[in-house]
Parts: sequence; structure tokens; C-alpha cells
Amino acid sequence: MTVNYDELSKQVLDLDPKVRFAGVANSKGEMIAGGQKENIEKILDGENVKMSIHYALQKRDHYTNLAYKLGKEQSSITEYAIVTMISIPINSNDLFLISTEPRTDYLKIIDFIHATLKNSE
Repeated sequence: MTVNYDELSKQVLDLDPKVRFAGVANSKGEMIAGGQKENIEKILDGENVKMSIHYALQKRDHYTNLAYKLGKEQSSITEYAIVTMISIPINSNDLFLISTEPRTDYLKIIDFIHATLKNSE
């Protein structure tokens, strides 16, 4: 069974009112699913969004280099003053990206995504 990334993104957007963005980027840095929650002011746009995706992919690549010692990366969370960025590797090509308001229960979001992806295997 294959996961519909657009549907999963919508479910994540609906999971918590503090979720601002949920989507999937491929290894080329292109958004292939998901998007911003409606009626939410964008914090990043244009080139800054591309740069953010690039950094998330770069971080995943760095953690992949340590996988032989630490195990496979499960998620990465970066808390900024005005937003929390979460990335979850889906496979070797795709990365699930989420941004939330600060102090959101991001473990609930991460657990939901992991359970959904596991149930689709």
C-alpha cells in the first residue's frame, strides 16, 4: 500500500491547530506534496523556502553518514524563536517537512507520521 503524501499532509495540518505547514520534498529539493495551512501568514517565501528545504536535506545527509553507529534517523527538530521545523525521512529520496508554532507537542505529530508510514508498508 502506498501513502498518498497529499492526504497525509492534510491529516497533519488538521492534527494540531499549531501546525503551519506539512509537505514532502524530494531529493532534488522540490515540494511534491502538501503545503501551507490556509489563512496563516508565511514566514518564509521564494528563495528562503528553497534554502530551508536545502538545509533540511543537507542535515538528513549528514545524519545518514552516522547511521552505521547511531541507527537510522527518525526525525530532526529545530526550534527557532518563532517557528519549530521538523523533518522526517520517509525513504532515501523523500523527506516529510513540518513547521509549527513554538511549543507545539511535536512528538504527537512525529508519532502520527511514523505510525501512518509504518501502516502503509
